[in-house]
Amino acid sequence: MQTVDTAALATAFRALPATPRVVVSGNHSVPWEAVRVLDEHVHSYVLNVLNGPPGLPDREGVTLETSFVGPGQRRRPGLSYVPSRLSLVPVLFRERLPVDAVVLHCAPPRDGHLSLGLEVNILPAALEACRARGGLVVAVVNNRMPYTHGDALVPLEDVDLAVECDEPLPSPGAPPTLGEDAQTIGRSVAARVPDGATLQMGIGAVPDAALAALTEHRGLRLWTEMFSDGVLALDAAGALDPEHPLTTSFLFGSPELYAWVDDNPRVRMARTERTNDPGLIAEQRLMTSINTALEVDLFGQANASRIGTRIHSGFGGQTDFIVGALHSPGGQALLALRSWHPRADLSTIVPLVDEPVTSFQASAIVTEQGTAPLFGSTEREQARALIEEAAHPRVRDELWEEAVALGLA
Repeated sequence: MQTVDTAALATAFRALPATPRVVVSGNHSVPWEAVRVLDEHVHSYVLNVLNGPPGLPDREGVTLETSFVGPGQRRRPGLSYVPSRLSLVPVLFRERLPVDAVVLHCAPPRDGHLSLGLEVNILPAALEACRARGGLVVAVVNNRMPYTHGDALVPLEDVDLAVECDEPLPSPGAPPTLGEDAQTIGRSVAARVPDGATLQMGIGAVPDAALAALTEHRGLRLWTEMFSDGVLALDAAGALDPEHPLTTSFLFGSPELYAWVDDNPRVRMARTERTNDPGLIAEQRLMTSINTALEVDLFGQANASRIGTRIHSGFGGQTDFIVGALHSPGGQALLALRSWHPRADLSTIVPLVDEPVTSFQASAIVTEQGTAPLFGSTEREQARALIEEAAHPRVRDELWEEAVALGLA
């Protein structure tokens, strides 16, 4: 690894092939300094970022590519969405999306290794695919990035160039106050989680509320895509199994969380094709996945990806974790959502989803109205439970009429 200045980095970027594909750390770990240099010195390129935040380059010549759309990529005319389970994105890099350069956001080296810090995810696979075809590997080394272990470790010899920086890491600030509906759903979810369960949580107020309601549990484990400050509360309350590692693929939270994970041997960062492998998920004790959706229909199909014809996010890990959790002995896959979408003024329980299905047949659907069990029920039993236990009372009569038309009543 050679440490260089931004001028030398610009020279290396200009030497890339025409319209190169550049994979960079995503989510809340984008190496902004290197992205700025790339955009200033390469006219046309493909920027592959998972869950890209606001601030990504937005001009002619730049194609934003991803398999999970973030807030900085939605509604962008230059967006190239590649549908894929996250567990299979590494296969795309090997077989369909050749990688010309990778830019990593890292903690300073220790014992011959950099650390990917907050964001592991698809990056190890991108690095390997890039090196296999003789591409460029760049590390932005940030003194403020926590040093994490597991698959986060990158040998120095795997990196061509390093640029040093000292930039604050993004943090969500004070968490929003959980509304009454979210708290109700959180308590209902927590009531279904046994002591000793292994948890996977999605992103959002409802999964956060579920975590907040789990502090009285004991022996909980984590095998998840990501976690945030809710895990600190579980640990402080003694809810976590102290002898078992907390396995995750990326992190986002407060400075207190970042300080807690820095060089913490309990936190095991793992690459996506490991955390999201349904077979490995199924091996976890009492695996319980807690995710959300935009809408669920009377057949138990969930849309968590699209609003109308517009891509909102992507498959993410929901399908991987639902399948894995259902195959885990004693496991369960919960979809938790509000029964009514306040901004759209629409029911989230619908007769039949119009958009491509993200996932199918969770263990149960949980709303502030109640819990509708799905797995092991007949189609008609599922529809009845969704209407009577999960749907908002304002639409139950209409849903019953639609259920008759669909042959579900």
